[in-house]
Amino acid sequence: MLYQLFETQRALMSPFAEFSSASAKLYTHPLSPFSHSPMSQRVSAGLDLMHRLAKEYEKPEFGIRGVEVDGVEVAVQELVPLTKPFCRLMRFKRYTDDLAVLSKMKDQPTVLVVAPLSGHHSTLLRDTVRQLLKDHKVFITDWTDARMVAKEVGAFHLDDYIEYVQEFIRLVGPDCHVISVCQPTVPVLAAISLMASAGEPTPRSMTMMGGPIDARKSPTAVNNLAMNKPYSWFENNVIYRVPTNFPGSGRAVYPGFLQHTGFVAMNPNVHMSSHYDYFLDLVRGDDDSADSHRQFYDEYNAVLDMPAEYYLDTIKTVFQDFALVNGTWNVKGHLVRPQDIHGTALLTVEGERDDISGAGQTRAAHELCSGIASEHQYHYDAVGAGHYGIFSGRRWRENVYPEVKAFIGKYDRPNALEAVEGTPPAARKARSRT
Repeated sequence: MLYQLFETQRALMSPFAEFSSASAKLYTHPLSPFSHSPMSQRVSAGLDLMHRLAKEYEKPEFGIRGVEVDGVEVAVQELVPLTKPFCRLMRFKRYTDDLAVLSKMKDQPTVLVVAPLSGHHSTLLRDTVRQLLKDHKVFITDWTDARMVAKEVGAFHLDDYIEYVQEFIRLVGPDCHVISVCQPTVPVLAAISLMASAGEPTPRSMTMMGGPIDARKSPTAVNNLAMNKPYSWFENNVIYRVPTNFPGSGRAVYPGFLQHTGFVAMNPNVHMSSHYDYFLDLVRGDDDSADSHRQFYDEYNAVLDMPAEYYLDTIKTVFQDFALVNGTWNVKGHLVRPQDIHGTALLTVEGERDDISGAGQTRAAHELCSGIASEHQYHYDAVGAGHYGIFSGRRWRENVYPEVKAFIGKYDRPNALEAVEGTPPAARKARSRT
């Protein structure tokens, strides 16, 4: 019933949101007489803010049309090599007429970025992809909003997520490098572990960033909610049916608007201050700051629904049973054994100020992956970075990315684990503490 009420409210607010947008322009357009009235700038700013608070946010585009490689601007096109009911595998194909750059791009490492399925769209990793494209061939998982998937397609469990990841790795090829950000660190480690146990080729490296490998370490507010409420509480309080106005009508989901509400509730004062600053920026005519605010919240406010089965499986497996670290995780009859991984190098990345995945949670992967020699395991602490800072923004571009790039480059050749040279200074220092 809550979902239906939310949709009713959204439908009722939609005309007011559009009216606010039109009225805001009426008070700023140079040809409008209202734009010359006293307080017009403040009235317009207030109406614009009202519009943004009331409007519906649709899935953004990646919008990466080009990227610079070796000082040359190359074109980027989005391709979809594989489409599954709950996910598309996207490739960002680069094109150039510069033969020297083209030759270099052909030899660059291939990276599979596994984006989170945790409320936001994969476009949240736009900055991650844009930076990687300068030195890598890039694929990414683009998860589908569950409310857009017909109920007849069937359920989607955490086990299915793992199978998707394995299928994507096989398609991209075993010479790829896998990067998992936040939530997927757990199923990605499980997917590669199962492939190793079955004797399949595994990726050359795996980079795990800010994920709950062991959620018992430095638990955050997000962890505490998942760990302290009984499983039945989640079944009865956060799972709803998709309303009839969507293709997935009747499907049980964890609605994106609930996830979004939870994120905002973690730091309400920060968001209130941000919106007030946006209002002041509009009044002052600071277009650059106002655009920055819009870009962030266009992404932050665009959310998707998660399949109920997958969400509940994650709560139980990752945050209540701790099945991965306890060695009790069984995926369709096969035990998940990270210690069976031998031919894949490991890098973990954590943010010093991460309030979603606490310190030590991602680093716990090193103890589990005992089959990987210690000289091929690395850890990097991003000083001053919060959760989003490890994969987006200045700290990602200037601090984290150089370490990830160097790590991938080191292992981008056959039998790279047999001899490794040139360990990045920061990664080497952190590795000594692993």
